Amino acid sequence: MINVETNKENICVNKIVGQKKDFIFVEGDVIVPDVKPDILNTVSTTGNAFIYKKEITDGKIKLEGSIDAYIIYLADDDTGSTRGINTSINFSQILNIENCTSDMSIDESVEIKTIECNVLNGRKINVKVGIELGATVYSNENVEIITGITNSINVQSLITPLQITSLVGEGNSKTYAKDNISIDEVDNLAEILKVDVNIINKDTKISYNKVLAKGDAEVKIMYLTEDNRIKSVTNNIQLMGFVDIPNIKDDNMCDMKYKVKNVLIKPNSTEEHSIYVEIEIELVCRAYQNVDIELIEDLYSPVENLNFTQKNIKTMIGKNNTQSICSVKERVNIPQVQNNQICDVNVKPVIKETNIITNRIIYSGEIELTFLMQGNSNRMETANYNMPFNFNVDVDGVNTNSTVNTEIEVLVQNFVVMPDSSVDANVDLKFSVDISRATNINLIDEITSDDSICDTTYSMIVYFVKPGDTLWKIAKKFKSTVEDIMKVNEIENENKIYPGEQIFIPKYVCTRKEITA
Repeated sequence: MINVETNKENICVNKIVGQKKDFIFVEGDVIVPDVKPDILNTVSTTGNAFIYKKEITDGKIKLEGSIDAYIIYLADDDTGSTRGINTSINFSQILNIENCTSDMSIDESVEIKTIECNVLNGRKINVKVGIELGATVYSNENVEIITGITNSINVQSLITPLQITSLVGEGNSKTYAKDNISIDEVDNLAEILKVDVNIINKDTKISYNKVLAKGDAEVKIMYLTEDNRIKSVTNNIQLMGFVDIPNIKDDNMCDMKYKVKNVLIKPNSTEEHSIYVEIEIELVCRAYQNVDIELIEDLYSPVENLNFTQKNIKTMIGKNNTQSICSVKERVNIPQVQNNQICDVNVKPVIKETNIITNRIIYSGEIELTFLMQGNSNRMETANYNMPFNFNVDVDGVNTNSTVNTEIEVLVQNFVVMPDSSVDANVDLKFSVDISRATNINLIDEITSDDSICDTTYSMIVYFVKPGDTLWKIAKKFKSTVEDIMKVNEIENENKIYPGEQIFIPKYVCTRKEITA
């Protein structure tokens, strides 16, 4: 046996080993600090969830994190003043994912689905948070794909053009967004009532084996002044960081994840009328390239006995990313707005249904709005409203077999109270849609040849086409070639042959002849 020399191309297959989502409740009791008044009832409870540690072992993913909860309540005092409590609740959860091992990588997520407070007594509150934890486990495999044969005679190859998405590399790093956020000089800060953090204006740039990640940490803080006024301030803090990925090129695709790990908010001890903010962010990047290959699905030689093995791999194809803006406008009637001042609106887009047709993704969902308002007596109250949306995103190549991952970023949120106390709501959503498709391909491997070849004389046989026949199958069966069969039978389109049709097949007659060195 002689090893056949081949041309090969290396790709790195980044495949999903497993995915898991789990919904859990996290609970904790909060004791009201001695310096704060008793609780009459809660007005609003919000929170930010973080995962600060992840660990992968055989068949298991362990996620550890915390929830920073912000509770606004009415005090049980003569004035019914508004006060706030901040607390942190830790959690730990194990997700079982079959076939995952410690050398694989994880893409983890956490999202608050529900959050509620129960006043146990005037000095104690129970906080119950429903969170959805998610984990996707990836493995990387370097694969050699045979794209051509160099030292065999008259090899016939069944070739399919294919674009495979190959992993260039992956990496992660940490960065921080830090700033002192100024408040009005007339405001003497009493306590922080509520904090919202979102990463917006995300952008990446590739340069010198590094991926530069830029963006803004949008920080919205609601606070209480010493004279019992409720105020808010919003500020964008620039962030920047680098992720090292060797051999990355300018035209590669980058999946960059911005993961908030911790948020520190406190009054600035050295500067009056300002709040110190420090946000820890993990940058996780995977870089891909689409590689065009000529995949050899089958081969043979009319004048040489070739042998080969095959292996099946699962790989990603057709990776693409697109972004599109959805503007949602509606005049909202909220009875509680009348005679009240809107202090804050929490905006949460939720996709209810996703339908995929050829080259288009159809989304339907709601924007959950939570209005937090203050009346003349400084009492706080909330109101909820859901704005429906329907939005289509055109994506070349997407179909029902595609894997679609969608992230929504709130770009604009404007709420204007009209003279009739209705609210003009204007929300712009940025849809970032990543598509790909998993496919199984058979790769030819380890091609060898017998140590003999055939002379090139041939005979002619008559054959009647059977159901399921193709010219390739017929040519391989009789050691002929597709080109010769088409030429002899004056066939113009190799895909148009029909059962029962008579064709002539030029068949090589082999006379064994030893190969000389």
